[in-house]
Amino acid sequence: MRHLLIALSLLAALTASAKVNVVASIGDLGALAREVGGDKVDVKVLSAPTEDPHFVDAKPDRILMVSRADLLVFNGMELEIGWLPVLVTNSRNERVQVGGPGYLDASTLVSPKEVPLQKLDRSMGDIHPGGNPHYTKDPRNAVKVAQGIAAKLAELDPKNAAVYRANAARFEADLNARIAAWERALAPYKGTPIVTYHKSWIYFVEWAGLNEVAFIEPKPGLPPSTGHVTNLFGVIRAQKVPIILQEQWYSASTSELLAKNTGARVVKVPGMTGLSQRYADGFNDLVVAVVKGLANK
Repeated sequence: MRHLLIALSLLAALTASAKVNVVASIGDLGALAREVGGDKVDVKVLSAPTEDPHFVDAKPDRILMVSRADLLVFNGMELEIGWLPVLVTNSRNERVQVGGPGYLDASTLVSPKEVPLQKLDRSMGDIHPGGNPHYTKDPRNAVKVAQGIAAKLAELDPKNAAVYRANAARFEADLNARIAAWERALAPYKGTPIVTYHKSWIYFVEWAGLNEVAFIEPKPGLPPSTGHVTNLFGVIRAQKVPIILQEQWYSASTSELLAKNTGARVVKVPGMTGLSQRYADGFNDLVVAVVKGLANK
């Protein structure tokens, strides 16, 4: 009897100290979950920060991650449409199936930009019907997502609800201070024309006050043709574009060719927060890289 009581006591202690298993589809969301969850959660991220989140392999180890998740936080707007549904279905984890208690589409927490009004077809390139999915590139959206994650964690783990709310409030205060500093750093460059590689920067450029005048890809997901590159030479020279901004997972060959012949600078940045980084630190790296490129125009 004594051994049984000890065993039950240990089981109760383990249950009480068990962490909420959170799985995030991309690094930005993983970083936000860590900020909000603190030591009450264990966070894993399905895609590496070096991977284009449109194209991630649905590997068995990733299925295993999802199978153990109490909460799945994903970007939505069909960013992960080619791989995440495969992981979720094969995980056989009822908690994170569509409509399950641990299913959180983070795109429902923000206001989307570039929602297409016309009927879509493949000739238009990789256009997302729900709008541009790269909303974590506006730091103000990170606050909204953090609050949404806190609310969902509070539902799943009500005994620590106050902790999640306090962590989210602290994150918001800290990030707002950083946002003010970033906006001061970017202020001298408001209205500056820039070229980007993929149509993934609208949230950033509108927040930063920059002017996105052209894209390396003629349509999202389509490689540039010779004619398109020739046109870009003219745009960059005519508008005195100082930087070409792109994520590191895209080839820089076309960007570097354009830069070499126009005087623009290629600014290559990680597309996502690193696996052990805080969101604010990753975003700061982006702002520093952009400001450095603009300052050397």
